[in-house]
Amino acid sequence: MTLGELVLWLSIGFVVFQFWRVRSISEAAHLYLQHYCKTHQLQLLSLARKTTRLTLKTGKPDWYSEFIFEFSSSGDDRYQGTLIMAGRYVTKTDVPVHRIQPDTTH
Repeated sequence: MTLGELVLWLSIGFVVFQFWRVRSISEAAHLYLQHYCKTHQLQLLSLARKTTRLTLKTGKPDWYSEFIFEFSSSGDDRYQGTLIMAGRYVTKTDVPVHRIQPDTTH
């Protein structure tokens, strides 16, 4: 194996690893939003990645990701929120003012 082949294989491995890392961040975002919506009695409708870029905000290189998600509080309405993550960690969840359904369990 030549040095060029070694560099090629290491580059391919690095790209595959980063793809896997970005995919795991998306899965973590989806799990977090499912829990968030369940906790706040909302229905998660959709989730989309807005942007992803490499950053050094936490002192080490990691992915900075912004997601846009849609949710409903009654099933008839639709609101759009944002989720910001550094790596697999949520740094900010922003939801607009929305209607809250009255609690009918009492």
